[in-house]
Amino acid sequence: MIDWLNALAGLLVGIIVGITGVGGGSLMSPILILVFGVAPATAVGTDLWFAAATKTAGSVVHHRQESADLAIVGWLCAGSIPAALLTLFFLFEAGGHQVKHGLIVTMLGGMLLITSVATLFRRQLVTAMIDVDDEARVRRFVRYQPVLTALAGAVLGTLVTLTSVGAGALGATLLLMLYPLRLTARKLVGTDIMHAVPLTLVGGLGYMLAGAVDLKLLATLLIGSIPGIIIGSRLTLHLNELIVQRALAVILFVTGLKLVMS
Repeated sequence: MIDWLNALAGLLVGIIVGITGVGGGSLMSPILILVFGVAPATAVGTDLWFAAATKTAGSVVHHRQESADLAIVGWLCAGSIPAALLTLFFLFEAGGHQVKHGLIVTMLGGMLLITSVATLFRRQLVTAMIDVDDEARVRRFVRYQPVLTALAGAVLGTLVTLTSVGAGALGATLLLMLYPLRLTARKLVGTDIMHAVPLTLVGGLGYMLAGAVDLKLLATLLIGSIPGIIIGSRLTLHLNELIVQRALAVILFVTGLKLVMS
């Protein structure tokens, strides 16, 4: 039997993702923990599979349209996959399980605060990266872009595996800061989504092996999210995206504070 409240949560998150392009991981885990009382590790593990399932289809489309920079995806994965595996080892093998619930909730709250700031001030951050007059500095930056991209991937791999948050808004912001001229809007979305798939799959597999994934809950969330994304995509014709993103940033900030202080 379908739990319609869980499906409704999937619908709500799907609509927001369809309108703004972000918010999936940022909203799903907090909703599962704060509203439905799901254990933090199970919420994160289930949400990682939720992200992997929803983004795989998008990744296939972007690959066919050649709207992803595969070189950048490779550099991101070089950092994110090893970081995800090390984080999983810490959580479930090296004694981290003793503190994982408190650690996950605190880290999740912190990530929501960071994501809210990244959502609000993305344009300013990107402008700061573009407005560089020192040519020598620009050349050095371009030379070290692969290494910096791998380091950004390692940060994302750790944070996404711990909290399921970061592969969307934060990942896109980091990519814009690293490649303000190389990535068009279409390439940015495609690259971000294509990198998120292997990262969330590795993280999700780790949580599943540890018994921290609720497959029934995952199925009901997907039932709601798929029509939600379609509805949200259509609503973009009638809503001001900037206003919606600002409202989302406020929600993420308040939710993050609640989790940090809980």
